[in-house]
Amino acid sequence: MPFILVGLALLFVAIPRIDPLKVNIEKFRKYYDGFIILFFVFMLSIHFQVILWNIGIKISPNVILPIGLGFLFFYSGILCENAKRNWFIGIRTPWTLSNDVVWDKTHKIGGKLFKIAGVVALFGIFFQKYTLFFILAPVILVAAYTIIYSYVEYQKEKK
Repeated sequence: MPFILVGLALLFVAIPRIDPLKVNIEKFRKYYDGFIILFFVFMLSIHFQVILWNIGIKISPNVILPIGLGFLFFYSGILCENAKRNWFIGIRTPWTLSNDVVWDKTHKIGGKLFKIAGVVALFGIFFQKYTLFFILAPVILVAAYTIIYSYVEYQKEKK
């Protein structure tokens, strides 16, 4: 896990430098950096949970995952609401990448939906038998909705 995290850190550092629209990333850089920190805290908590499990302290992943992913999804909503068009971060469909208006509309609704998905994921703590459902279902629905929404908005803009 530590080696994977080092590789991911290098990737996260490289993204703003190699993006053709790097100027736009700088406009929401504090939110991007916040996401990186939150992501690494989440990954380290998973790593710590695995270590504890292996030494005999059994903390259920059905407690750790809904909390961590709930916060990640919620913060992804904040990131989406503030993201400007770029090639690596956000809801990147052919339609959002082609049009700033479609990008902004899609990310505005996507941000709200990701925040809702984050709150729903937290309910997995209370219904541990269905934790996976509380995590996956909202994210799949948000992803499907935003893809379709971006296409519909792009078609409206073309007219």
